[in-house]
Amino acid sequence: MLETSARLLRLLSLLQSRADWTGAELAERLGVGIRTLRRDVERLRGLGYPVEATPGALGGYRLGIGANLPPLLLDDEEAVAVVISLRTAATGTVAGMEEAALRALAKVQQVLPSRIRHRVTALQTMTVSLASAADTGVSADLLAALATACRDHRRIRVRYRTSSRELEPYRLVHTSRRWYLLAWDLGRDDWRTFRADRIEPPLGPPGARFAPRPLPDGDPAAYISHSISAAPYRYQARVLFHAPLERMAPRTSPAAGRLEAVDDRTCVFHTGSNSLEELALYVAVKGVDFEILDPPELIPVLHEIADRLHRAATPRPRP
Repeated sequence: MLETSARLLRLLSLLQSRADWTGAELAERLGVGIRTLRRDVERLRGLGYPVEATPGALGGYRLGIGANLPPLLLDDEEAVAVVISLRTAATGTVAGMEEAALRALAKVQQVLPSRIRHRVTALQTMTVSLASAADTGVSADLLAALATACRDHRRIRVRYRTSSRELEPYRLVHTSRRWYLLAWDLGRDDWRTFRADRIEPPLGPPGARFAPRPLPDGDPAAYISHSISAAPYRYQARVLFHAPLERMAPRTSPAAGRLEAVDDRTCVFHTGSNSLEELALYVAVKGVDFEILDPPELIPVLHEIADRLHRAATPRPRP
């Protein structure tokens, strides 16, 4: 059985390395007869690999396109390239790919041989990226460890700022600038949101398994959006935009607030700030008409800013 399994892996590797093979070439590479090769091809098909056969003297085998993605075999160079690419995408370089890349990275790193880990680490160490001031510097290794703990429902103990916290990790959520961990804090007996860049690596060994608790509203993205955009601030605002949610979504960040559709022509923006002037300016530059629903103190601030802008835009005679 072991010999057959090893031969199937070798056959799969050959089919992935080149587009077309003759039966004689494959049989010679594997050291088997044509009948054994045919049986091995049927075994691969039974495992979900779409191996196509062309009859005739010039016929042969090729790996076709299937309905599902079967497991892939990678050599060392390919594995290093995949891990580096996933790390780059997971840390936000490829817009819109962060969470999918992180899930894939967690799966790949779990089975990565130590010799490949060393090569990846060396390449990462000697690579310098030109970061912006907004970059938070969270490592891909830490993100992968957090994602694995979420997936496996394992408790973790982390150093967050200056305190030690024991958590039941639930989900990782990415905004345009940062990663956030949503977890049940055992010490606070409540849900908490943690900035991933403020968690000190490395994580300790995985703790006991737990049964995930039901999340309020069941939407991790909405929960974190509310936690980071409204809950911590002095002023809580609701603004009615005279535009559909689909139009306003690209103009607002989940880190700044949460959009809620009213009908096909309007939506409400829930946000917060410690400054009424910042709130006024943020909603004023969205390019659509709006109404302030809350707080009422925001309305006179808008009048004051409007008067100031009007004076700035009015030509004055020079002395």
